[in-house]
This record gives sequence, C-alpha cells and structure tokens, in this order.
Amino acid sequence: MKNSLSLRAAALATLALALAACDNRNANNNSGTTSAGGGTSTASGATGTLVVQESADIPTLDPGTTYDTSSGQVVENLYETLLTYQGSSLSDLRPLLATEWRAANDGREYRFTLREGVKFHSGNDFTCADAEYTFRRNLVTNTSDSGNWFLSESLLGTGSNANDDSSITWERITNAVKCDGGTLVFTLPKVDPAFLSKLAYTGQSIVDSEHAKKIGEWDGTEATWKAAVGQDLTGSPLAQNPSGTGAYRFLQKTSSALTAEAFADYWGEKAKIKNVIIQVVPEQAARQQAFLRGDADLIETGGRPIVEEQLRGQPGVAVLDDLPDISAFGISMNQNIKDASLLGSGQLNGQGIPANFFSDVDVRRGFVASFDVPTYIEEVQGGKGEARNFLLPDTFPGYDQSLAAPEFNLDAARQAFQRAWGGRVWQQGFTLTATYRAGSVPAQTAMELLKRNIESLNPKFRVNIQSKQWSEILEDGGAGREVMIITGWAPDYADADNFVHTFYASDGYYQPRLNFKDAQIDGWIGEARTITDAERRNELYGQVARRALDQAYYVLMPSNPGILAYRDNLQGISRETFNPMLAFRTGTYWKDLSKS
Repeated sequence: MKNSLSLRAAALATLALALAACDNRNANNNSGTTSAGGGTSTASGATGTLVVQESADIPTLDPGTTYDTSSGQVVENLYETLLTYQGSSLSDLRPLLATEWRAANDGREYRFTLREGVKFHSGNDFTCADAEYTFRRNLVTNTSDSGNWFLSESLLGTGSNANDDSSITWERITNAVKCDGGTLVFTLPKVDPAFLSKLAYTGQSIVDSEHAKKIGEWDGTEATWKAAVGQDLTGSPLAQNPSGTGAYRFLQKTSSALTAEAFADYWGEKAKIKNVIIQVVPEQAARQQAFLRGDADLIETGGRPIVEEQLRGQPGVAVLDDLPDISAFGISMNQNIKDASLLGSGQLNGQGIPANFFSDVDVRRGFVASFDVPTYIEEVQGGKGEARNFLLPDTFPGYDQSLAAPEFNLDAARQAFQRAWGGRVWQQGFTLTATYRAGSVPAQTAMELLKRNIESLNPKFRVNIQSKQWSEILEDGGAGREVMIITGWAPDYADADNFVHTFYASDGYYQPRLNFKDAQIDGWIGEARTITDAERRNELYGQVARRALDQAYYVLMPSNPGILAYRDNLQGISRETFNPMLAFRTGTYWKDLSKS
C-alpha cells in the first residue's frame, strides 16, 4: 500500500509515491527509541552487519498501522504472519506462525493450527490468545491509513470501523475471530477468495499481547474497545517498543538509523547476519559513495538510470535485473471534474472544457491512442518493459495475455476526436490542464509526450501541464478536483481483486479520480469477489479488461521491470528467491541473507 515505494526499485520509483497502498506518512519520530524487551542474547553463529541506506525515515514499527514500504521492510523481519509466500511465487502460500489451516462451511470459516514452542522477543510464549488479540485489535483500530480495511472487509463485510459503521459491534468482532482451545478460528460473513493472501500481509503480523497491554496498548476487552476505535497507532507504545517472533529483535531507533540484532531464541532457522542497520541518508550522492566504498551493502539507488550509468560494472557491485513488476500505473481521465478553475470557459469553444468532457468515450479513445508507449519505454525505462492491456500486473493471475494492448496510433486518435461530442471537439477544440507530481521526471515525461501528440493533431487542441506537490495531488484527486493525473497502485495482497476493484469498481478507491459507473464491470467484479473458482475468476477479469479497453477508462502505462544493485559479498539474492510481495529490497527476509 502496498503501495510505495515504493514496492521494489524500478525506474518508475519516483512515481511510486502515487501508490496509496504505500503512502509514506510522517511518524511521530523519537530522537531515540530503544527496546525494552527481554534482553535476549544475539543468535549464536551470526556474524557481520548488514548496512542499508535509504532516504526516508521509518514511520512506525506497529504492525497494526504498517502501510508503507519503509516500515514494512522492518516489521516483516521483527514480526511474523500466520502464513507467507513460498519462494518467489505470488500464489503459493506456506505456513509461518501457523502449521496448517483448513477451510470449512463452504469457505466461510478458516481454522488455523498454530506453531508451538515459539517465543516473542520479550520472552513470552506465543499462544492463540496473541493471534486473537492481534486481529481483534486490527478490526477495532481500523483506519484507511492501515491495511486493516481489507481485513475488515473480509471479516465484517465492510472496510469501515465502528465510528463510521454503527452496525459493527463488539459481538460481531469477537465472533469473527476467536480461539477454540489452541485453534484460531475466523468466521467470514461471505466467501472471500483473497482472504488467505490478506493474512500474508505484513500488517497482519502477530503481536505480543501480554507485552502490548503491559506497555499501554488497548487491553483487549469489551469495556474499552469503543475508545480504541480508529486509534492512530503510528507512534503507539508498540511502535516504540515492539516485541515480535521474527528472526531479528529491535534494538534502537533514532532520527538517523534503526538497528536490530539476530534473535537467539528464534524458533526457525537462525539468522546468519548478526546486526542490521538501516540508515537514513537523504542525499543520493552520499548513499552512492558509501555503496561504492563498500560502507553500505544496499542503498536506495534512484532507479534504473543511476544503476545502469553509475553503478553497473563498478568493483564489488552486483546487479539483479528484470525483476517482476507488481505495480500498475495509468493516467486517469475525470468524467466529472469538480474544480471550476480547471475548466476555463467550461464549454467546448476552444477556451476550456465542460466538467463532463471525458464522459464521451471517443474523447478518451483519442487520448489513449495518443500516448506513445514505445517512446516512453525507451526514454524513461531504458528500453525495459512492455505495453499493458489492463491495470493489473502481468505477473498476476487474471491478466489475459491474449488481449492486445492499446496502440499508439495518431490516425486512430484523430478519427476518435473527429467523432467526439458529435464533431464539436474537432471543430471547436479544447483547453485542459493535466497534473504531475513535482520532481517526478517520469511523470513529467509522460505528460509531455501526451501533450505533444495531442496538440499535433489539431491546432485548436491545447493541453497545459502543471506540477503540484504530492500532498496537493492526493487531496485534490481524492476530491475529484483533478482533470488528469497519473494514478498507480502496488498490491497489499497478491490477488487480482486488489487492483481490479481499486481501479475499475464504481466504489473503488480511485473512483473520485474518474467518476464513472459501469454496471457490467461492477457485476463481474462483484462475482469474482465471492467465488473461489480460479478459472472462473480469471475469466471474469478478462471480461473486465476487454470492457475497460473498449471504454478507454485509463491511458495505460507500461510494465517496468525492477533492477537491484547490491554489494557482491552479500549472498542469498537471486531471481529464484526474490518475492516482490516482501517489502525489503532483496525480496527476501533478512534471515535468508549472509555475507562472505
């Protein structure tokens, strides 16, 4: 969100700030937060230090509100979820804190057998009570600034919390998740085919309930739950003093660095590297120099151009290329613009546009056919990437490879504009304003390409482009006040619904940026959300893709394979082990890395 980061370095990394799922929020930073855990010694046999340098701080260490990559890369190593991904697969899950699970009641109940002999960093034993507390806490404190809205959708039938939805009661929450002896039981109001994938999300990591209550977190009772609803957990006691079951335990966080050490009592295969330090280094040049000297093992590089031109081939540097892209980007076209200042004359007279300008499908088709994807791939992505036919990563189930992507075709664009609004668009012309994020060269290049091609078709066509701060775009886009902006998403969980509903449903997250309602698409998405038949779900998503292509709801951006530079004495990094659903740069857990 997951958003980010964002998720895994790529040339479009600057665009990743557009991922709502991975929005880097400002934390209530402490000048020096240290662990008050059990004081367990470092894992025997672990040696060396992994040094990582990044530009951004780490907003929180509380899983209950982790919704950005910077936080997620740490939380996923301090804590653990019930299950996780198998190797590099996006669809195969394996047990982690659970040992097995089974579905019952036609997919509306899940029973998890939990691992025994597991200790938290505090020294407390992991029990079913900790899992029960964790998920109830997530449902109670749920806000849109965390990944708990999609857990709530599964377990309560709504993404809202009790402050916004009065039908949510304590009884509904406790019935949704409870312990049956040592077995954790989830009860869903209806089938959710993505439920297991949601449980693999870092934000659903299991917290140490005894430790949490001791340091001032919610006490887990009916008497106090209402006061905890929607609580901001960013700087919570647990964010400052975490206790998980992960292979690394938290040591200290300052304004400039976070340190963790291998956990001696970890239940699984012990970590090989003794210490991990994540340093906050805002200056790219300083990070790069430290990396080339060998003072940092991994850094935020700045994307493909930097890696290709300044890092590849340097002594001690290894590069892993063509990593899977699990983000999706497109340019949204608002069919009901709610800012009169962006409409000019507000009419089709060449001096502006009406608020519903993009409600004509031929206007949208004209813009889609005017976007030069091949040139964008060459200029921005160094020739890497492919045109897409849908706002769903082509690495995900549900992406129909047989569908042709939209073509850059100015003749087709001209014909569409000549039909648009009964011919008036071509006769009268228009003036509109598209927005890109200030400082984002890829976003600026995309808008400049579109502007150049649109204006080449007709001297009466005018596309003005403006830069705005990211916070302003978020606010104005969410209120429907932007005409055209680049809209992107990185997955919270590895299921097509996380993209398709977000981008295309009439109640999806990005609807304020588009303002369209398509009953056919809504029906297909709704059906896909309530069945577990993978073949039928893929068929439904193919239908959504075909309809969305025909209706030209977005200008589609191409895929963008990732690239990772690392010091060549760092072992455990490969295409086979890289899982893009993990937040850390290497697509692995820290414990799976070693240094030679």
